[in-house]
Amino acid sequence: MSQIILYHGNNAQEILPTYGLGNDRHDYGRGFYLTESRELAMEWAVCRPDELNGWLHLFTLRTDELSILDFTQLHILSWLAELMKHRDAADSKRYRMLSTKFIDKYAIDTTSYDVIKGWRANASYFYIAKAFVRDEIDVDILEDLLSLGGLGIQYCLKSQKAFKNIIEDTSAMEPVDFTKFNPKYNTRDINAREKMRQLINSDKNKVINVFSTLI
Repeated sequence: MSQIILYHGNNAQEILPTYGLGNDRHDYGRGFYLTESRELAMEWAVCRPDELNGWLHLFTLRTDELSILDFTQLHILSWLAELMKHRDAADSKRYRMLSTKFIDKYAIDTTSYDVIKGWRANASYFYIAKAFVRDEIDVDILEDLLSLGGLGIQYCLKSQKAFKNIIEDTSAMEPVDFTKFNPKYNTRDINAREKMRQLINSDKNKVINVFSTLI
């Protein structure tokens, strides 16, 4: 039996992953989000500035017969198109018109997949998406940008089948101290943004193959 260990950071001590719940405006839409990184999950548990402690939850996901879409193995533009389906990188008329065309050209139909794996667009990664739609980033450096900062890969459970295949080990649940892990979250984000700005402002960024020219 194939399985992977995944972590979920939350401010709630008791959670019940349930099919159909979640926010349509999250990176990959409605679903339950996890990561393979224990450290990142602990940071995500206290990423809000509310000074509340959080909880680390450990899950086992049985992957037998699950269909998993891994955006890290596809062209980066497919990930951006998926992100644009759910989150707005700008509020201008130009973006609304161009994003529709971009999605039509590069998006993948994800409806048949049980799990989506890919970069987490919150914080710094969404900064990249915003800069990209402003034509400030050449597509040739996009993957290099996403490798900076160690901001993490997430899994999103999408189907009823996926939810039936996940089990929490409640004995492994741990409290997360806000005063310890929120600064780590903020420091990681600040460092990643600085490295991204340096690359965007470097000669590697030719600014030729940009958002508006790819449609």
